[in-house]
Amino acid sequence: MKRRKLGRTNINVSNISFGTVSLGVPYGIGANSEKDMLSEDQAVSLLRSAFKQGINFFDTARSYGKAEALLGKAFGNRPDEVVIATKCVHLKDPQGRLYSDDKLEGIIRTSLEKSIQELGGCKIDLYMSHTGTLEILNHLKIAEIFQKFKKEGLVKAIGISTYAPEETRVAIEKEIWDVIQLPFNLMDQQHGQFFDLAARHGVGIVVRSVLLKGILTDKGGNLHSALKSVEQHRACYTDFLDDTMRLSDLATKFVLGHQEVTSVLLGIDKPEYLEAALRTVSSKPLDENVVERLKHMSYPNPGFIDLPTWNRSGWLT
Repeated sequence: MKRRKLGRTNINVSNISFGTVSLGVPYGIGANSEKDMLSEDQAVSLLRSAFKQGINFFDTARSYGKAEALLGKAFGNRPDEVVIATKCVHLKDPQGRLYSDDKLEGIIRTSLEKSIQELGGCKIDLYMSHTGTLEILNHLKIAEIFQKFKKEGLVKAIGISTYAPEETRVAIEKEIWDVIQLPFNLMDQQHGQFFDLAARHGVGIVVRSVLLKGILTDKGGNLHSALKSVEQHRACYTDFLDDTMRLSDLATKFVLGHQEVTSVLLGIDKPEYLEAALRTVSSKPLDENVVERLKHMSYPNPGFIDLPTWNRSGWLT
């Protein structure tokens, strides 16, 4: 497993990061309740197996149910050997309004303290704001709070998760956030236009939605009728596949083929998914010419690629 330096930090992370959301809450296609999830012992065993095989970077959040506690149980006795990234609670009230300045620090600090408690001795290397909207990115108080925790030594680095390309651009140019977690995949490559900018600013890039919630895997066909055009476009990648290259391999290797990307975040909730991820990163990378060809094969209307909206609309069940 290769390690890459996380932006301007002194943190070295595996080029695959283990996403824990589906260990903590029902998440993804076909996961509707706890009965569709691993047991606690199975989840802890899977986390430890990933670490033993070279993955040292684990992504979690306060909103991921029991995921933080599972990481604490798995790694609480070896805090210096794993890299933990977690995210604070969402910073808007149920009506979608940002909490007032006099409440924000208490909310974020309480969230951090609860994360530390749940992680059971694991240090928090990267502390992130969960949703980097332009309102949050331009809010001075939020940036000050995160920077304060970093200066206090409570966390090593700070980051933010973005959704829209403009949010990524603003986050980089603020020169506040050490790391940005963003969506990027074969179909939606919009954020890639800012990879070079991030590298120049020393900002680490962690990519999520690499497999587009399972659509860019062998099991990603037979989509909801509203996603018919997505399913049709998915077929254009079959020319690159053979007995040794599955669609998930192609999707992951494509993102890893961008040198500005520090780590690829994969949701792993089954041993076979871990094995597939390890097999992908240990095999031969994509030829540069193939990467260049794939850069011109994104979905023609990338603005339509919106997983939260698809999920709310019931198109991913």
